[in-house]
Amino acid sequence: MPKQINNLKHLKVYRKELRNNPTKSESMLWKAIQRKQLNGRKFRRQHSLGNFIVDFYCPQERLIVELDGEVHNNFVNESYDDKRTEGLKALGMKVIRFENKLVFGQIDMVLDAIRQEFKE
Repeated sequence: MPKQINNLKHLKVYRKELRNNPTKSESMLWKAIQRKQLNGRKFRRQHSLGNFIVDFYCPQERLIVELDGEVHNNFVNESYDDKRTEGLKALGMKVIRFENKLVFGQIDMVLDAIRQEFKE
């Protein structure tokens, strides 16, 4: 029997807190991808996979979209992000990252880049 990796109970409080307090870039991207607006793909926000909570997850594509702010621009956080990405890839996921400023300034480019990751 496969081990459950989705939305583990011990992370429920954290997921809910993150959903209730999104960053401005998360809110902006969510408005563009919620309700299957992006090529009919369903996305979930603040979804947990294993012990990781991801910003956005498309189960159909096994695709994770992460948004990074300034806090990610240092060696410690970049190292953690790399290890986290490798852990998610080990679960069979594809991870793509965007800086917050791209969401604010070039949302169409971000959406196109996400679309390019979709299988036929």
